[in-house]
Amino acid sequence: MSTVELYYSVCFGASLLLTMLYMMIWHKHFDVHITLIFVLAPITNFAHLLLSQTRTLDAALTAQKVIYAGCLYQMFIILLTVMSLCRIRITKPKKLILFLLTTAVYVSTLTMGKSKIFYSSVRFRRVHGTSYLIKEYAFMHTVCYMTIILYFILSIAAILYSYFKKSQVSKKMLMLMFLPEVICIFAFFGGRMLFPEVELLPIAFTFAQAVYLIISYRMTLYDITDSGIESLVQMGTNGFISFDFSMRYIGSNDTAKQLIPELADMVVDRPVKDRRAILDTVVKWVIDFSEDESKNVAYYEKGDKIYRAEINYLHDGRKRKGYQIFLTDDTQNRKYVALIENYNNDLTKQVDEKTSHIIAMHNNLIMSMATMVESRDNSTGGHIKRTSECVRILIDEIKKDNIFGLTEDFCKNIIKAAPMHDLGKIAVDDAILRKPGRFEPWEFEKMKAHAAEGARIVHEVLKDTDDYEFHIIAENVAHYHHERWDGSGYPEGLKGDEIPLEARIMAIADVYDALVSKRVYKESMSFEQANEIIMDGMGKHFDKRLEPYYVSARPKLEAYYSGLKEN
Repeated sequence: MSTVELYYSVCFGASLLLTMLYMMIWHKHFDVHITLIFVLAPITNFAHLLLSQTRTLDAALTAQKVIYAGCLYQMFIILLTVMSLCRIRITKPKKLILFLLTTAVYVSTLTMGKSKIFYSSVRFRRVHGTSYLIKEYAFMHTVCYMTIILYFILSIAAILYSYFKKSQVSKKMLMLMFLPEVICIFAFFGGRMLFPEVELLPIAFTFAQAVYLIISYRMTLYDITDSGIESLVQMGTNGFISFDFSMRYIGSNDTAKQLIPELADMVVDRPVKDRRAILDTVVKWVIDFSEDESKNVAYYEKGDKIYRAEINYLHDGRKRKGYQIFLTDDTQNRKYVALIENYNNDLTKQVDEKTSHIIAMHNNLIMSMATMVESRDNSTGGHIKRTSECVRILIDEIKKDNIFGLTEDFCKNIIKAAPMHDLGKIAVDDAILRKPGRFEPWEFEKMKAHAAEGARIVHEVLKDTDDYEFHIIAENVAHYHHERWDGSGYPEGLKGDEIPLEARIMAIADVYDALVSKRVYKESMSFEQANEIIMDGMGKHFDKRLEPYYVSARPKLEAYYSGLKEN
C-alpha cells in the first residue's frame, strides 16, 4: 500500500469512526443537517480511497463523480447547518433554489469523459502505485468552484453576523463552526497548490466531523425547549399524553400511565372506546379545549395528590397535528389556593358582618332622626312607619309586571328611604309644626320649605356613603314627594316624568296615610272616601300609570290600616 493510499485509508477509517460515535450519541433533537454531514463525509472519503486504487479511467471517473457529489452536497448541507444553528431562517423556496443549483452543477459532473462541459479533457495514470486523473477544466467546473465559494461566503457571513448581532447564539458554537469552514475551503483550493499529488479534502471533512460531533453534543444544552422537556420527562413527576385531531391515541410517558393506568391498555392510532376513566378525564378535557381554547386547564385527583392538566396543541414544527396534555403535581399549590380561598371567605364573612352592623347602625340613625322629627309634630304620630309600609305594599304590586324596569336594589332603597321623606320638618318652627289646626297661607309657605330642607339634610347625612344609588333615591324622596303630576306641586313645580319615580310612589303613600289617619284638625276618612280622592287625583296629583298598582294594592293597604285600628 502506497503512502497516499494509507493517507486516504486513515481518513476514511477516522471518518467512519466519527460517524459511529455520532450514532452512539445521536438524539432525536439533533439537527438533521448534521446527520447528513456524518453520512456524506465517509462516502466522500471512501470515494477518494477508491480513486487512488483504481486501474482504469472509467473506474477513476466513477470515483471522481462520487467525490464531487459528496463535496457539492456536503458544502450545501454545511450551509444549511450553519443557518440552522445561527437561527437564521431560510425559506423553502430559497432552499429549493440552492438545492436545484447544487443538483444542476452535479449533473454536469456526470458528463466527465463523455463531453467537454465539465472537463475539456481527462487522462488516467498511476504513479508509485497510486491512481490519478489529469484534467483540463471546462466552463461547468468553474461554475462548480463558484458554487462552492458562494456557499462558503454565505456560511461565513451568517457566522459573523450572528457573532456580532445575536446574543442568543453561543459564541463558542459560532467559533467551532467557523473552523471547519475555513479548513474545508483551504483544503479545496489551497491544498492543491501545496500538495498537487494528494487531496486534502478527506482530512478536512474528517476534521469537520470532529468539530460537528462536539457541536452536536452541546447543541441540546442550548435548545432550552427540548432540553427542558427532556429534563421534565426524566424527572418522572410529569405526565405527557398525546392525541391526534381524530382523537386517536398517539402515546404517553410512564408517568402518565401511572397516574391514569387505563392508558397502558390503549393501542396507538386507535380511538378511545369504552374507556370510561379516560373518556371522563382526558377526552373531556380535550373536547372542552377544542370548543373553547380558554378552557386549557383542568384538575385531576389521584390519591392524596392533585394534578394540573394543561391542554394544548401538539405541534410538528409550525403545524398543529393534534392535542397534548401535560400533567404536573399541583398539590401544594392547590392546598395553598384552598387556604387563601378559606381565608378570603372568612375575611369576606367578617367584612359582611361588620358592614351589616354599620348598615344597621346607619339605618337606626336614620330612623332615630325621623322619629325625633315626628315627635315634634303632634299630628303625625306613627306616620313614618305607616308610609314605609305603604311604599312596600305598592312596590310589591309594581314588581309583578314591572313595566318600569325596577331593580331589586331600587325597590329595597325606596322602602329604606321612605322614613326620611319628612326630615326637613326639623327646620320648621314649633309654632307652625305643632299648630292644632289648618295653616294660614303664610304658615303653609313656611311648611312647604321642609321639602327642600329635607333634601339638604339627607344630602349631608349621606354624602359620604358608598351606596350612591340609595343616596340619590333618599334625596329625591325627601325633595319631590309633594310634587304633582300636573305641575301644581312644590317645591320646584315639576310635572310628569320630570318627577323622579321614587317621589311619585312616595306621594301616593304619603297622601293615602294622611287621608285614612286621624289628625288634630280632622278625623280619619273611611277607606271608600280615601280611595275616591286618590282615584280622582290620578293623572292630576299622581302618575296615572301607577293607578293599576294602587288598585291592586288597595285591599292590602286597607287590611294593614284595619289592623292598626284594632290594635
